[in-house]
Amino acid sequence: MTRAKRRRLIYNLITFGLVIGAFLLLQNMIAAKSISRSLRGQLVPICAWIVMAVSLNLVIGFSGELSLGHAGFMSVGAYTGAVVSGWLMNVCALEDATLRLVISIVAGGLIAGLAGVLIGIPVLRLRGDYLAIVTLAFGEIIRNLVNVLYIGTTDTGLHFAFLNRQMPEGVTMLVDGAKGAVKIKPIATFTAGFVLILVTLIVVLNLVNSRAGRAIQATRDNRIAAESMGVSVTKYKMMAFVTAAVLAGMAGALYGLNSSTVVPTQFTFNQSINVLVFVVLGGLGNVLGSIISATFLTVLPEVLREFADYRMLVYAVVLILVMIFTNNPTIRALADRLFGPVKALFRSRKNVAGGEMQ
Repeated sequence: MTRAKRRRLIYNLITFGLVIGAFLLLQNMIAAKSISRSLRGQLVPICAWIVMAVSLNLVIGFSGELSLGHAGFMSVGAYTGAVVSGWLMNVCALEDATLRLVISIVAGGLIAGLAGVLIGIPVLRLRGDYLAIVTLAFGEIIRNLVNVLYIGTTDTGLHFAFLNRQMPEGVTMLVDGAKGAVKIKPIATFTAGFVLILVTLIVVLNLVNSRAGRAIQATRDNRIAAESMGVSVTKYKMMAFVTAAVLAGMAGALYGLNSSTVVPTQFTFNQSINVLVFVVLGGLGNVLGSIISATFLTVLPEVLREFADYRMLVYAVVLILVMIFTNNPTIRALADRLFGPVKALFRSRKNVAGGEMQ
């Protein structure tokens, strides 16, 4: 086994180990009732934001493209999941909540992936700021479309309308224009969120370490050199973009089915920026960093809630300080000095193990 493969294996084991360990710890705390109600209510959203951060890292960190419309794919998944769940319950009389949740999450991912293909075909030929502007516009377009969308169910199936509510009598509204998705029966669970995180990690880590993943990173590092070697830049960027869209749609379905109402204002430009902050703070191309930063920054506002009007100010100050410390050469040198002996010991053990294997 080469050194690079050994490092990837250790990194993957640490990533999965931390996620599984955190899940088991939280499950024990829930069983022992040693976790607050507010934090318990944040568990499913934390899972959704972790999936959002890891999927966006695939686009920004590994593909090298700046996307500011990731919340748009999340909203597509959230509304699709709400509609599919309502349709299965009201029309198909499917009472099994777990099966309904799985079908809704898969449907949310597929529809968001289709939206990713439609927006990716023209957009991924752009670069830099132009790509960021167009993806930002996509997120705003989706939000405004939902404001004029009406979906309801009757015994005969689904009914759609735009702008005006021309619905048949006896309809049960699922999406009510600017009111958003209504009458949702919350069925999302922390276990489902944990499984979705594992699926996301398996997909992203396997893609990144595959031949396609190396091609994606090659287009990020040097587009001209990759094209000269016969790599289809548009193809591989589309692969990363659509994969991220599917995962964001699944996260949106999980997030939407965690509450009784989902409104368009929950998926504004600010949410895309929040996910971007998760990715940048955790490190571009660092999946484990995205998981940690998404968890920390989702819990932080709730921890600071007792500060009332000052909690968002403290949140912003913490973000600034973290960015300064993580990019400060002096702090980095101090960290290397503190953890240098540990790294050297670990490196020497690996060399000894490698010599014994030879």
